[in-house]
Amino acid sequence: GSHCLVPAAQPEYSESVTSAIARHGQYQPTTTAIGTVIARRSITLRNELPGTVREVNLVPGQIVEAGTVLVALDVSVENAELEATLAQAALTESVHKRLEGLWRDQAVSLEEVDRARADRDIARAQLARTRAIIERKTIRAPFRSRVGLADVHPGQYLNEGTQLTTLQGIDDSVYVDFAVEQQLAARLAPGDEIQVVVSNGVERTLTAVIIAADARVDSRTRNATVRAQLAGADYLPAPGAPVRVSVPSGDPQPVVFVPASAVRKSPEGDHVFVLANDADGKPRANARPVSVIAMTGNEAIIAKGLAADEFVAATGSFKLRQDVLVAVSEPTPLSFAGGL
Repeated sequence: GSHCLVPAAQPEYSESVTSAIARHGQYQPTTTAIGTVIARRSITLRNELPGTVREVNLVPGQIVEAGTVLVALDVSVENAELEATLAQAALTESVHKRLEGLWRDQAVSLEEVDRARADRDIARAQLARTRAIIERKTIRAPFRSRVGLADVHPGQYLNEGTQLTTLQGIDDSVYVDFAVEQQLAARLAPGDEIQVVVSNGVERTLTAVIIAADARVDSRTRNATVRAQLAGADYLPAPGAPVRVSVPSGDPQPVVFVPASAVRKSPEGDHVFVLANDADGKPRANARPVSVIAMTGNEAIIAKGLAADEFVAATGSFKLRQDVLVAVSEPTPLSFAGGL
């Protein structure tokens, strides 16, 4: 008879993937709110007395130290008055001294000594008043601060109480005010930590501490305002800057972390491929529906569907389908002994 050629069995095709071990962790659900950075000290600078501007040191954006003269009003009249008052004070002082000496020798009456003392006290008071006016016409920075917009020029006449500029205090901490739902605000207690994401070209996540929550609730939005303090970071955002605030919105829950590349999207929902040995000890891919609650960086956080320590396909998972044979490449500490 003729010999039939029996073709050799084709080896089953396998897809190569790298694997990862699902790891157990805790997930803190959060709500994001938009916050505003507020200087701890901020004032509107005004002049107490009217006068003509002689000198201005208001450069918007510039940082000034406490005590720096920002606006000096003209005090030439007061200075002339000061000269006259100094002379008057010196004269009344010497008259009073002379009369006191004469009174000891009983050459003058006590009444004359009292009148001389009164004249001396009036001159001293006049001197103090003139000096105080000169001081009040010199407007200084009350604390280390950043100068706001200003429109003041030498020669300009200012009525009393004219707004000169605003000063934002430069402190080693700032406030962040944000609004969240009333129930969420009620969960936040002074001392609780929250995360503040500052974006200034580069995103930074800083930790702030809750210091107070406003008891009033906005009747339209049902939101309450909460204040946190951001301290001691190498980088503090400028007052007025908007920031993202992450507020804890529930109890931490146990979850499983896997690489983001392990999660496959489909119309039916998210799934991962769990790698496990079949009856013949060959590693195969098994599609497993999972519920992903968040992505953080390059990791997916899975609430349901996967147990910690199960092996999943990481890179290469997009090539897989149900029950396909896999060739697992490094990096992996995988041994599929005993069907996992």
